[in-house]
Amino acid sequence: MASLAGLLQLRGHRVTGSDQAAYPPMSDLLRDLGIPIAEPFSEANLQPSPDLIVVGNAISRGNPEVEYMLDRRIPFTSLAAVMHEEFIRPRETQGHESLVVAGTHGKTTTTSMLAWIYEVAARHQPELAPSFLIGGVAENFGTSFRLSNGRPFIIEGDEYDTAFFDKGPKFMHYFPDALILTHVEFDHADIYRDLDSVKTAFKRLVNLVPRRGRIVAFDGSENVSECVSHAMCNVERYGFNPNSMWPLTNLRFENGASRWQLLHSGEPWAELTLPMAGEHNALNATAAAALAAGQGIAPEPIAEALATFQSVRRRLEVCAEINGITIIDDFAHHPTAIRETLRALRTAYAGHRLWAVLEPRSNTLRRNVFEHELVESLSLADQIIVASVFHSEKIPAAERLHPGNVVDSLKAKGRDATLLPNVDAIVTNLVPRLSSGDVVAILSNGGFDGIYQKLPAALQLRMHQS
Repeated sequence: MASLAGLLQLRGHRVTGSDQAAYPPMSDLLRDLGIPIAEPFSEANLQPSPDLIVVGNAISRGNPEVEYMLDRRIPFTSLAAVMHEEFIRPRETQGHESLVVAGTHGKTTTTSMLAWIYEVAARHQPELAPSFLIGGVAENFGTSFRLSNGRPFIIEGDEYDTAFFDKGPKFMHYFPDALILTHVEFDHADIYRDLDSVKTAFKRLVNLVPRRGRIVAFDGSENVSECVSHAMCNVERYGFNPNSMWPLTNLRFENGASRWQLLHSGEPWAELTLPMAGEHNALNATAAAALAAGQGIAPEPIAEALATFQSVRRRLEVCAEINGITIIDDFAHHPTAIRETLRALRTAYAGHRLWAVLEPRSNTLRRNVFEHELVESLSLADQIIVASVFHSEKIPAAERLHPGNVVDSLKAKGRDATLLPNVDAIVTNLVPRLSSGDVVAILSNGGFDGIYQKLPAALQLRMHQS
């Protein structure tokens, strides 16, 4: 929503917004753009009446602004609908080439990689200058959106529902000319009944790609294979299967970077370097490289772009280094994402003691559907701290995650795990236990009650007092 606000401002609209509680990095982005955010929600925020209200998908009936909007019949729409009408297929032009990155995991990073590849390629081919909308701040650009004169529009295709009045996935509005499909797993337990319903959504997205289009799909998932099995366009697989069109070989991790050889149809195509650790990041980069190559971009700018890629905020982001203690911020929303984050940190910080501090905050993690998988993922850390479930009262008791069960299961596996009720208790407990060389991964898809500021501040105080 913050990115859309920026795009609309570039189009010349006056944009304001509201939220219950805004937090970085998007609150910082909006402030830098001069777009005011009213907090909390209130009818007064819609006075005087706007010409159009874009309603985010986190907003439901009962919200005071929604009720005011409906009572007064103020025109309203959704993010996805505005993106289609204003940017992807504007009526006054032939529209952009829609390049969509979808999947349960890896969307934001892969979208950022793809946008940076096009940006580097555009230095020699200006028509490739990308417009984009990303669900996070891409460090190479310092922003999550861009509007350019080039043909491609690169957009993160979210499978979450569009709005309270449009329960279909947002990505159904983006009509991809080319599509990346990274992973398909059960997620968003608040809106999807089961894995089959998730796969149905992705199958419908695949069905929107025209015959002239392309799909680049991960080869290591039976769910992905099922979702692309009836595609009407060319499907190119990537991953570790040597029979795929785009297999990775000789993947190795050195000094926090990843290096591998990428093959194309069995032949050497490029030697790639990515200044990020983690198998999942190498796979994301391969997907972006494969899509860009199929759209006509040469290996050289692709390799240059990946070698200079600077990641995305809140994806393995080092937010503080104090007295030899490294604090990592990662946007954790699913046990698989947590597993890959901790695996990457094990690679990047080999030999260091690894802490995982989890806030069960996403609509999936707040439920007990993945309790076993969550235990398995967290067990990759040496020390684990689990906070109380965010707004647990909003989850039916029978569906609610019980963090105590997670901690007990971790202890049964021989892990040092602690359940603490809130951030202040976590900081008080954690600071005396940390030593130089420790790496602390803070895992949350929200603000986590300011832990990103409170923990470094407490460590600084301890350092000055010692």
